[in-house]
Amino acid sequence: MPIASPEVYAEMLDRAKAGRFAYPAINVTSSQTLNAAIRGFAEAESDGIVQVSTGGAEYLSGGLKDMVTGSVALAEYAHVIAAKYDVNIALHTDHCPKDKLDGFMRPLVAISQERVAKGLEPLFQSHMWDGSAVPLDENLRIAQELIVECAKARTVMELEIGVVGGEEDGVANEINEKLYTTAEDVLKTVEAIGLGEKGRYLLAATFGNVHGVYKPGNVKLRPSILKDIQDAVGAKFNQDKPFDLVFHGGSGSLLEEIREALDYGVVKMNVDTDTQYAFTRPVADHMLRNYEGVLKVDGEVGNKKQYDPRAYGKAAEGGMAARVVVACQDLRSAGTKLK
Repeated sequence: MPIASPEVYAEMLDRAKAGRFAYPAINVTSSQTLNAAIRGFAEAESDGIVQVSTGGAEYLSGGLKDMVTGSVALAEYAHVIAAKYDVNIALHTDHCPKDKLDGFMRPLVAISQERVAKGLEPLFQSHMWDGSAVPLDENLRIAQELIVECAKARTVMELEIGVVGGEEDGVANEINEKLYTTAEDVLKTVEAIGLGEKGRYLLAATFGNVHGVYKPGNVKLRPSILKDIQDAVGAKFNQDKPFDLVFHGGSGSLLEEIREALDYGVVKMNVDTDTQYAFTRPVADHMLRNYEGVLKVDGEVGNKKQYDPRAYGKAAEGGMAARVVVACQDLRSAGTKLK
């Protein structure tokens, strides 16, 4: 199927909330990891989201170190590959802090606006503005501008309020009470950008989330916060679960915590740390098992079949694809693909 159109993406999100499941949003940094992600979705019979961060986008551009070029290259490749699969794939850009807006999110939104003006589909289906490092009032002022531009591009904006702890792509936050979004925060959000009438958006509200690697129990997740904010806004505006929520920093979370969050309206969950390991682990295994083949040890010639990047690349893709299947099963999206 082609990359999800704005209408298909909207249907995906609506179905997820109604069905109490979420789509894994898999971070990718190369054509190999993109292939692995889409393969995993297809094997799970799940639609899904593939996303690129600022650091991933820069890496994708090679020596150019240009986030926009890397993002466009990935998206164009994805549009070709995804068309050969029988699941819907949405393209998303991950955390974009204030200092990278002009070099990442804004130009990508402008590219989609130009495409839409020509009667084409947008290049990406959604973009994340990460204002967690600035005061909430400033965060929402910027969001007001961005949601208008995203709407012109027929794309969805993702907004983060509260703070996700830990570190990702150089953005680091402490683990403290700021990890928990309040009802006051979300009411201010609605006052600033509405509930969809100015443009659809995803809300990354925080409930103890932490990026990176940690064991369950080291950070206290409180999924009930998501229910509280849905109830607070829902009661005021007479809507059931008014927000499309996003779960960031889920590595190491207990399955029951993940499933509880789905019940409260989470429709997208970022998955990066676990799939990185699933991709790299088979490569490490290959290198250790075939040490004398992948290296020209003591003047020998090595074994071309073992140091051919395809040998360990296939294993890496397979390992990551299998982890994507597990993510789909955990998030209850397996077997839910749109026909």
